[in-house]
Amino acid sequence: MSVLGHWHYWVGITLMMIGLYSVIARENLIKKLMGLNIFQVSAIMLYITMGKVSGGTAPILVEGGVDVVYSNPLPHVLMLTAIVVGVAVTAVGLALVVRIHESYATVEEHEIRQIDRSDS
Repeated sequence: MSVLGHWHYWVGITLMMIGLYSVIARENLIKKLMGLNIFQVSAIMLYITMGKVSGGTAPILVEGGVDVVYSNPLPHVLMLTAIVVGVAVTAVGLALVVRIHESYATVEEHEIRQIDRSDS
C-alpha cells in the first residue's frame, strides 16, 4: 500500500504537530487551549479512522450473515468518552483563563511571569 493510501495517518500526525506546536510555542493562554483542542481532535480522528474496515458494515448481527465483514465499534465508543472528557477539560481550562485574566488583567504568559516577579 502506498504512502497516499494512508492519508488519514498523515492528516492526523500533521494536526497533532500543529496542536503540539501551538501549546509549546504560543504565549497566549487561549491559543494554548486551542492547540490542546487541535491535538485532541487529531487523536480522536486517528482512532476513528483506524476503526473503519474497508468494505465493512455496522456490527449488527443478522440471520444468515456468515461471511459478513464488520467494522470495529470499540474505537468509536471510546472516542465518544474522549470527546466528553475533552469538552470538560476545555471548560475547566477556560474557567482558569478567566480567573487568571481577572487576577492579572492579561492572558499572556510572559506578562503574568513579569507581574509575579515584580510582586515577590
